[in-house]
Amino acid sequence: MRLGILTGGGDCPGLNAVIRAVVRKAQKDFDDEIIGFRDGWAGVLESRFMPLDITAMRGALPRGGTILGTSRSHPAYYEGGFERARMNLDQMGIDCLIAIGGDGTLAVSQRLIELGGRVIGVPKTIDNDIALTDFTFGFNTAVQIATDLIDRLHTTAESHNRVMVVEVMGRNVGHVATHAGIAGGATVILVPEYPFDIEVVCEQLRRRHSGGRYASIVVVAEGARPREGTMDTGPVQLDEWGNPKLGGMGELVGRAISDRTGFESRVTVLGHVQRGGTPSAYDRVLCTRFGVEAAVAAHDHDFGKMVALKGEHIVRVPLSEVVGREKPVAAELFEGVAEVFFP
Repeated sequence: MRLGILTGGGDCPGLNAVIRAVVRKAQKDFDDEIIGFRDGWAGVLESRFMPLDITAMRGALPRGGTILGTSRSHPAYYEGGFERARMNLDQMGIDCLIAIGGDGTLAVSQRLIELGGRVIGVPKTIDNDIALTDFTFGFNTAVQIATDLIDRLHTTAESHNRVMVVEVMGRNVGHVATHAGIAGGATVILVPEYPFDIEVVCEQLRRRHSGGRYASIVVVAEGARPREGTMDTGPVQLDEWGNPKLGGMGELVGRAISDRTGFESRVTVLGHVQRGGTPSAYDRVLCTRFGVEAAVAAHDHDFGKMVALKGEHIVRVPLSEVVGREKPVAAELFEGVAEVFFP
């Protein structure tokens, strides 16, 4: 077979580990030819690609980023883009395209499948919000990065008796905030799934302060939002793709805490550091398992599927059942575990 691979959307720890696993499995066991499309869907639409083999994968396992490059390009931004992508894949003799990406990349993959394309998806996002898989790769690494930072901020918060507000990624779901907040012993965790009342947050901090605990950690997902009428967040701004611009919620929360309580606060925004660097050991193993299964699925002609983690097993699920759905933080985790440790 002739396999194509692309990485789409935002970068994420573990992308190269997936590519490596696909290449090694496909070449060692099936003697496949493999090409990698550069810069996501732009590479498919503009016929920009590079050959991939086992030699090219040396050193890829621990390497962050993606050797193929990535972008937020989308066939919808090109005239006749979906048909053009399908035609280009056929003209290049691609028997199966393995698309590694998040919700946007997987949605494009499903559209190509509906047009008769042969695509297998691999779920990638630090947000861990893709349906029908227990975990996406990159999430474990992002949580570890955020937890390490929270651990460090505890000591400086205690030294200066401050409230440290930590903003982490999470547009529509708060998996990173919840897991890192629990692991890091946060005082308060704010996530998109549960709109917050800033006065309730401040009251929690006041009770903590009155009990002699003057240092606190507040973890805020970038997409966290206050209950209507409880806090002024200013006008909503849109990015170039028409999505609400995120970021800044940590600053708003930190300022509101200082204004309402008089406690000194400092804000740390993790930003893109959560996406960068070497993947964790857990993510390296998960990426390897995903990549191997994707190569096998291609040879099974099991197109239209996404590889996924269910319990301890790697399975295949229909992309049509994944696209358009999000996986929120489970209530039993946030309400049953995280809130137990709030003051």
